[in-house]
Amino acid sequence: MMLAILAGAVIAAPVDLAWMSGSWTHEKDGVVTRETWLAPLGGAMSGAGQTNRPGRPARSEFMTITVGPAGLTFTAYVDGQPPTPFVAIASDPGSAVFENRAHDFPQRVMYRRCGENLCAGIEGVVAGKPRAEHWTYVRASAAE
Repeated sequence: MMLAILAGAVIAAPVDLAWMSGSWTHEKDGVVTRETWLAPLGGAMSGAGQTNRPGRPARSEFMTITVGPAGLTFTAYVDGQPPTPFVAIASDPGSAVFENRAHDFPQRVMYRRCGENLCAGIEGVVAGKPRAEHWTYVRASAAE
C-alpha cells in the first residue's frame, strides 16, 4: 500500500498542499473522473469532484482541507451522507495521507504528485477484505 512508502512529519497547513491546486482529469474504460482544487487561502482549500459513468447520472462530491482540533483535516461532503472527516497522518512534501479508521469505506484518502500529474487513491477494508481505488490525474485543459 502507498502508506508504507511515506514517512516524515505531518503536513501542518493547507498551504503545504498548494501542489494539489488546479483542475485534474482521469479517463479509463469510458469513465471520466475530474477534480478541481482551489489554491490554499485563509487556512483552507476547497475542492470538487465529479465522476461520469456511461448510462448513469453524474456523481459529485465536495471536499475541504482545513486545520481542525485534530490537525489537518480532509472532509468529504457526499450527497446523502453526513460530512466525513479524515485527519492527516505521517506524510512528506508532495504527498498527503488522511485517515478515518471509523469510516465504512474508504478509511484512507491519499494524494501525491507524480511528475506533472496528480495521483490519488482511497483504501480501506470492506467485509474483511482490502479494497483500493487509484487514479492518475492529468492537468485538465481550460476547455474541460
